[in-house]
Amino acid sequence: MYPWFALGHITSFVHIANKLAERGHKVSFLLPAKTQHKVEAFNLNPDFLTFIPITVPHVEGLPNGAETTNDVPVTLHPLIMTAMDRTEPDIEALLVQLKPHFVFYDFTSWLPALTRKLGIKAVLYCTVSAATMGYLLSPERKTLEKGLTGLDLLKPPQGFPTSCIKLRTHEARGLAFVTTMEFGSGVSFVERLFRALNECDVMGFKTCKEIEGSYCAYLGNQFKKPVIYAGPVIPESPKMALEEQWEKLLSSFGTKTVIFCAFGSECVLKKDQFQELVLGLEFTGLPFLVALKPPMGAETIESALPEGFQERVKGRGFVYGGWVPQQLILRHSSLGCFVTHCGSGSLAEAMVNDCQLVLLPHVGDQIINARLMAGELKIGVEVEKGDEDGLFTKESVCKAVKAVMDEDSEIGKVIRVNHGKWKEFLLSPGLENSYMDGFVEELHSLI
Repeated sequence: MYPWFALGHITSFVHIANKLAERGHKVSFLLPAKTQHKVEAFNLNPDFLTFIPITVPHVEGLPNGAETTNDVPVTLHPLIMTAMDRTEPDIEALLVQLKPHFVFYDFTSWLPALTRKLGIKAVLYCTVSAATMGYLLSPERKTLEKGLTGLDLLKPPQGFPTSCIKLRTHEARGLAFVTTMEFGSGVSFVERLFRALNECDVMGFKTCKEIEGSYCAYLGNQFKKPVIYAGPVIPESPKMALEEQWEKLLSSFGTKTVIFCAFGSECVLKKDQFQELVLGLEFTGLPFLVALKPPMGAETIESALPEGFQERVKGRGFVYGGWVPQQLILRHSSLGCFVTHCGSGSLAEAMVNDCQLVLLPHVGDQIINARLMAGELKIGVEVEKGDEDGLFTKESVCKAVKAVMDEDSEIGKVIRVNHGKWKEFLLSPGLENSYMDGFVEELHSLI
């Protein structure tokens, strides 16, 4: 396995690596050397799952020692991709030595040509939602021939499954830019993904037919590739208990009363939006725990808080600028609501817990993930934003939280019922094993 050098992608690949390793399959997991310690605790099958550190070449323009997208601002992500591309000779040498049957990859579009030469099958493993891939990257859009504008993205591509996915003006503009921007080694993101999709032997999706089947089938038909489903790939609980400081804090509040807000390892808000967010949580009158990176231009998260905020929320509002064990916090009985950026890993963790979802997407696939959750599955409420500027307010944050937390909220009742149904489905006995066994069978049939 060789995932894109972003913690969300690496973690997602580790989850499926564990599922395959527990079935007795030998998995060699290639990842940046200094990142290994961050995922070591998630290796539940060390006899079958081996982490192999890769030395990441230095690329001019990157800070010394930068390995993953977590180490640099978003503007430097293309240089991380360039560094990953430059590992190709090392990866080839490892593949010759390891002789695997399959290589799982996502953004390294040069891997299928390498695996073909060595008689190895290439599995494009999509951790990004199929709905996002289909909406943005469908060949029907003819992006390589005529480019892509925000206006183009206000409509779905031809033949796209009927859905609740509608983009706002600012979202379409941003996604058109990201899709066509240079993304490592002088190649645009869309060119890179087209090649990755066109040249794989099979597309594997971390999802269920019941949730995204129509979108996976659409992508498979568009690129004329077989599609296999890994199922929900629910992460195992980490091999640790919740640290005392968090356990003590959360246990001091009643069941299902606490709002937890976290936006992944990379999201950095502008200071004014950060302040609107925390003020919106203050306005709810409920206890809350916020775990975010300091906003742009702020040295520490405390220095960016609104004036008088800490005194007003003392004892019920906690804002933290470091890493927190999200998976363990989401399982805590005090959690009532999770305000999320809609990264696919965070949504997967939330769907199998009881906390209600408030959706606040920022970039890329998070936007379409939010539409799926709020519009199709109806298991969350999205925070309202301005159509043109994409800004949210303290009032819109408070309104969304109240909608899912107030007992007498009509939308809240619908969401609680739907969330309960999907949680029950995802945790139903045999579902995950059935999907994983089918996934492995399909892989075997390719050899």
